[in-house]
Amino acid sequence: MTQPSSATSELKADAKQSVIGEVSRRQIRKRLQSLFGLALVLIIALIASPHSPRGGLIFLEAGNITDVLRQVSEIGIISLGMTFVILTGGIDLSVGTVLALASSIVALVLTRVAFGVASGVAITAAIAISLAAATFVGFTNGWIIARLRIQPFIVTLATMIGVRGLARWLTSNTNIDIGFGADLASIFSRVFSTKTMVIGSYVLLSVVLAAVLAKTIFGRYVRAVGDNEKAARYAGLPISKTKITVYTMTGLLAGCAGVLHAAQNHQGNPNSGVAYELEAIAAVVIGGTSLAGGSGSIWGTVVGTLIIGVLTNILRLNNVDSNVEMMIKAGIILGAVWIQRAGKEAS
Repeated sequence: MTQPSSATSELKADAKQSVIGEVSRRQIRKRLQSLFGLALVLIIALIASPHSPRGGLIFLEAGNITDVLRQVSEIGIISLGMTFVILTGGIDLSVGTVLALASSIVALVLTRVAFGVASGVAITAAIAISLAAATFVGFTNGWIIARLRIQPFIVTLATMIGVRGLARWLTSNTNIDIGFGADLASIFSRVFSTKTMVIGSYVLLSVVLAAVLAKTIFGRYVRAVGDNEKAARYAGLPISKTKITVYTMTGLLAGCAGVLHAAQNHQGNPNSGVAYELEAIAAVVIGGTSLAGGSGSIWGTVVGTLIIGVLTNILRLNNVDSNVEMMIKAGIILGAVWIQRAGKEAS
């Protein structure tokens, strides 16, 4: 009686290893494509960069480089979570409104709640509340998608609309100004708006999540679910748990971006974050992650984010019309998807 059970277990184990191993074979080629794209954009930036009065290239100035990194950090942090979502074969359209909710809540708490404790504790509590709200939104997305089996596009579209309404309702549809005095909100804004804090947060999260995706069983589960969900289910992988965790993590990361957004802009704005989800998806796709799921990397997404950031910077240094900028970005996204498809057909 035990022999069939043992054989079944062995088959499941073999299938599990096969599913997990199969999804990592195309990573090297995609990374090289992304790096080539970044190198090409950097060359264009060096050629097209205007000169400063001292004769050097403005693009290469330390202040400009750190400005680029600072500008891409918010979208970059959101893109890290979006990478995990897309790797599972899903999508999250709510990240921009989750950012708005988190920025509104942290500003609301800092300006309207009397803590009566040390400033460090009060600021930590305000950030924790805003991150908890963002995480809950992500968890709700994941639970509905995994348990009720509703399409991620529909679920996160509904969440995008609902959360925007919640943020506007909480703030009475007004901006909450912070950082103009010596109160808690001003301390928060000064600390969390520095380049060191903003860029450092992005770098740290990138390193940690790259390790999670590449070195942990959870990361392998994420790839396997996106590559072939039926095979992953047969192999006994925790499909629902993986999806819920991915969307919860994405909500948390959007909340982190929202906290930094509030500090940098000196306000909690319920209308901020519009189209951020599209920029995050663009960064992920340009970085080589397949929209079909299963194939991609955090470092590819970082490269994709930098490509968009450098391109935006050089266009603005040359005073290119913002409408032309949008058209160029659209062309790059289409090109990135075409390259992915061509590479997949060739293999």
